Amino acid sequence: MTQFDQRNISMMMDLYEMTMANGYFSSASKDDRVTFDVFYRNNPDGGGFAIFAGLEQIVEYIENLHFEKEDIDYFRSLKLFDEAFLEYLSDYHFSGDIYAFPEGTIMYPNEPIITVTAPLIDAQLIETAVLAQVNHQSLIATKSQRIVRAAAGRGVSDFGARRAHNMDSAVYGARAAYIGGVGSTATVLAGQMFNIPVSGTMAHSWVMYYEDEFTAFKNYALKYPDATVLLVDTYDVLHSGIPNAIRCAKEVLEPMGKRLKGIRLDSGDLAYLSKQVRKMLDDAGLQDCMIVASNSLDEYTITSILQQGGCIDSFGVGERLITAKSDPVFGAVYKISEVEHNGVRTPKIKVSETVEKITNPGRKRVFRIYDESGKAIADLITKWDETPDLSKPYRYVDPEKPWKNRYFENCTAKELQVQVISAGKRTQKVESLQDLKGYVMTQLCSEIWAEEQRFENPHKHYLDMSPAYYEGKMELLSNIQVD
Repeated sequence: MTQFDQRNISMMMDLYEMTMANGYFSSASKDDRVTFDVFYRNNPDGGGFAIFAGLEQIVEYIENLHFEKEDIDYFRSLKLFDEAFLEYLSDYHFSGDIYAFPEGTIMYPNEPIITVTAPLIDAQLIETAVLAQVNHQSLIATKSQRIVRAAAGRGVSDFGARRAHNMDSAVYGARAAYIGGVGSTATVLAGQMFNIPVSGTMAHSWVMYYEDEFTAFKNYALKYPDATVLLVDTYDVLHSGIPNAIRCAKEVLEPMGKRLKGIRLDSGDLAYLSKQVRKMLDDAGLQDCMIVASNSLDEYTITSILQQGGCIDSFGVGERLITAKSDPVFGAVYKISEVEHNGVRTPKIKVSETVEKITNPGRKRVFRIYDESGKAIADLITKWDETPDLSKPYRYVDPEKPWKNRYFENCTAKELQVQVISAGKRTQKVESLQDLKGYVMTQLCSEIWAEEQRFENPHKHYLDMSPAYYEGKMELLSNIQVD
């Protein structure tokens, strides 16, 4: 086996996690339990929401967190760590609790999407791995949903593997893209691992290998008569590619009782070419032949093509999906919010000159608030021991306008976090990707306002606070001593 095959993902951490853990280990503080929250500050691309993805890989990572002899030998070679600490790592397993939004949940800035409550060392060691999964998969799922919405019901396939940042980003990016609404992937390993439908036909090299374009099309059609999609832009779309595709349909496929399934455009003015191609195919009696387009597509180019009347039935989207090119950093962070020492729980808050970076302290709960029609009108943060009573008008605090008296009336609430790890063990069953994808679409179709789904200037989803939680935060801020 190669070194790649033998890697231990438990080692995917920043060095400071180990140096801090070593420091905690040699002090009384190692027995403290702490709470960390994962949250993010801004929606990608200035959008109205994001999609939470990557939770299953976090749970798998926690379940298998351990250190091999080779890992401990490597740590020893750094000459940074106490031998007693390295011995402790040899039998290490995560023993904390993790609460999280269900994977696929529509989420908003500054709310705790994951909460880790665990012994101090446990909570510290997992930071980088947890953030890596949340930041990557949530970014790609969110970008993919934007692309799917732009396609307005037309098919979208992930074509991004060869432009992904590495093999893992291609595979797990395909997973996230499927959760976000993409219908298939060209990445075979993702199809095998996650049961995602796979799609793909030919490259330009197939056409260029043969002595002429028609021969290339003919040989492909003979091999795949039930799934013939021909790449028509190798030489000249309108004067060579489409005429040869039509000839292949008439001379090769129709005598076999088959139909040409589609053609693919991979360059040029896709709006103009697709309209010309559609007319040529229709005039040849191939009204059922699909037009597939690829080539540096995203939600903006797709929207533009369709606004220009482009006749495209399906889109293959590559690098701008798998890298989320227009806004490639999701920005989730992992911040401590509470310390429990000798049975006393103390909320912690990070204070910054940048108001947006002041954290929400303490253990907390998050509820999604729905109006009478079932639309989500806000999310609400409460203290850990609070449950909002919405059987009557409920006063809440808008932290941006705390002087206003505001009430939820005739509303219902759903708590968003569920426990996914208890004492280091999984508590939730593995969800199929099909179910996660369906969950996303159910929320967007029935719960999330269309105004939040706009690409430009989306409606802001409010994150409100219970009066008790807001007052506790303000009291904590007022007591902060700055030297």
